[in-house]
Formats: sequence, C-alpha cells, structure tokens
Amino acid sequence: MQTISTERAPKALGPYSQAVLAGANLYVSGQIAINPETGTLVQTSIEAETEQIFSNIEAILTEAGYRFMNVAKVTVFTTDMAYFDAVNKVYAGYFKIDPPARSFVQVAALPKGARLEIEVVAVK
Repeated sequence: MQTISTERAPKALGPYSQAVLAGANLYVSGQIAINPETGTLVQTSIEAETEQIFSNIEAILTEAGYRFMNVAKVTVFTTDMAYFDAVNKVYAGYFKIDPPARSFVQVAALPKGARLEIEVVAVK
C-alpha cells in the first residue's frame, strides 16, 4: 500500500491519508469543500461546495495518476436530502459516460459544519 498526498487538496483533518493506493485500487478519503489555498470551507451554495469537493478529488486522483473515468464507486454524505438535485447537476458534469456506482446518504452532521462530503474509489 502507498499513501497519496498533494498540496492541491486540503490536508487531512485527522490521522488519515488523503488517499491510499492498494494494488490497482485508489481509496480517496471523504472530501469536504475546503479550499486548499485558503483553508476555509466554501459555503456560498451547495453547488459551490460540490464543485470544490470535486476539485479536491480531482487533485488527489491526478496525483495518483487516475482520472474521473477510473472512479468505480462514489459515496455522497449530506446533512440534507433536499440538496440531492443540486448536487446531481454538478455531479453529472464529472461523470458523463458510464457513471460509477453511488450511494447518497443523509447524516446528522459533517466535519467543520460542511453540508456535503464525498469519497470515491477508483480502479485501473
């Protein structure tokens, strides 16, 4: 196994890696909408949060030599299921052909007061 880390995504908030490469599988830890340049949480809109999260995920995927087309599974955690349609609109821009398997789960709370967290598993 190999840990993956990039300055182009926010640092881990605890004792975990941004991602772990295990064989051909890349496990990307849940990302919230922290801007890695400022360290602040993007909360202007749920769409902006979603875009920042996907930017963070893309940076990690790229660091490991993966792309969105390699993503096999996505798990979306939200504090309000009312965000489902807005998140889907942004999400669809990243997975236009053969989208990955996905779970979309409402939770009571997320780190730093985020409204959304997304984790992915990518495979080559």
